[in-house]
Amino acid sequence: MGQTIFIPRELDAIESRVGASPDTVKRLVGLGFEVVVETGAGTLSRIPDADYAAVGAVIGKAGDAAKADVVLKVRRPSEAEVKGYKPGAAVLATMDPYGNEAGVAAMAKAGVTAFAMEFMPRITRAQVMDVLSSQANLAGYQAVIDGAAEYDRALPMMMTAAGTVPAAKVFIMGVGVAGLQAIATARRMGAIVTATDVRPAVKEQVASLGAKFLAVEDEEFKAAETAGGYAKEMSKEYQAKQAALTAEHIAKQDIVITTALIPGRPAPKLVSAAMVASMKPGSVLVDLAVERGGNVEGAVPGKVVTTANGAKIVGHLNVPGRVAASASLLYAKNLFAFLETMVDKTTKQIAINRDDELVKATMLTDGGKVVHPNFANAAAAAAADKPKPIVAGQNRGDDPASDSAAPAKAAAKKPAAAKADKPAAAKKPAAQKATAKKSAPSAGAKTSSEGDA
Repeated sequence: MGQTIFIPRELDAIESRVGASPDTVKRLVGLGFEVVVETGAGTLSRIPDADYAAVGAVIGKAGDAAKADVVLKVRRPSEAEVKGYKPGAAVLATMDPYGNEAGVAAMAKAGVTAFAMEFMPRITRAQVMDVLSSQANLAGYQAVIDGAAEYDRALPMMMTAAGTVPAAKVFIMGVGVAGLQAIATARRMGAIVTATDVRPAVKEQVASLGAKFLAVEDEEFKAAETAGGYAKEMSKEYQAKQAALTAEHIAKQDIVITTALIPGRPAPKLVSAAMVASMKPGSVLVDLAVERGGNVEGAVPGKVVTTANGAKIVGHLNVPGRVAASASLLYAKNLFAFLETMVDKTTKQIAINRDDELVKATMLTDGGKVVHPNFANAAAAAAADKPKPIVAGQNRGDDPASDSAAPAKAAAKKPAAAKADKPAAAKKPAAQKATAKKSAPSAGAKTSSEGDA
């Protein structure tokens, strides 16, 4: 009997994407799997149930997740959802684990093998699986569309008998996948585009798209890139110099689009309130990092804020979801490409190779434990710090379940004076180690976001 793959309807109110397309369902069925799609899963992505059924899917209900060997999702399952999954099931999704350790622990407790798709390493083999790139690409495009919609003037220069309409000036801050697409889109729409980033490698890419590059090009700038191709967090000194350079530039811009993110950390503040105040009435700032704290001071998640000087700060959530029909097709292909690497072509069963570099990079939980190195140590420390229960009728002082037992035994084994002779700072507490590891994500780790650094 073939294994079952379940495609649920996303429960998050702002999520309009889905984890499978008719094309990927057809391929999964071709590999020998039974594919169950929850009723209405693709509706917001303009994929009716009939399209899934036409390629061999079974249209089911949320409860069908209980029999699934694989669950393909867009966002991390809630604690309520994961309780309904079969232990041992593989769950592929954008997990957004930083700051959501309780959600990660819930998946471990449920016994599922969870994969964070945003941790996919940026190597040649995994390009087709890179959800951050596929979704950021669309976010960059949509950011320009959203900016143009809020800007009450035309973007291209227009020469008419009645006069000339000047081209809009668009400034892109952060030139990753989202930023590059924003540059390309703004240029296609006829705007005059400038861009900035802390990574020297993108300077040529910006120029190749017909935009002008703006940055403080000192020695720190020349080394400002991780081995994984992401931006490093810059020093306070560099940030001050870059802010001074961009402040004057921003005052002359019509549309500013910010995309800067640092894996596992809050988004860096790139545009201060003073910079916003310097902009002309009717100018627009689109903050693609608003879900991570925002690059623009004054940005509000899910809102379009009009400032006292008449500028607008756009903080739309889930920007790829604003073009869900396109975003779902790309995201579904990312999931399929990764899942296909786990399929044994002979038995047509899921066979996870835990030594595979892609599996190692993305696996969050497995066998009832949090296994990803960025989170496993913190989880272990949290478990160690949890007080042991005191059982009624057994609190005798020598019971391992009693909090008083350990001190009593310790005192019996070693005199207190002997302990006092030992330096107080001889050993670093486990909790501090865990905190240090948690706050320094690996170069390959990524966040779930629509913009990228």
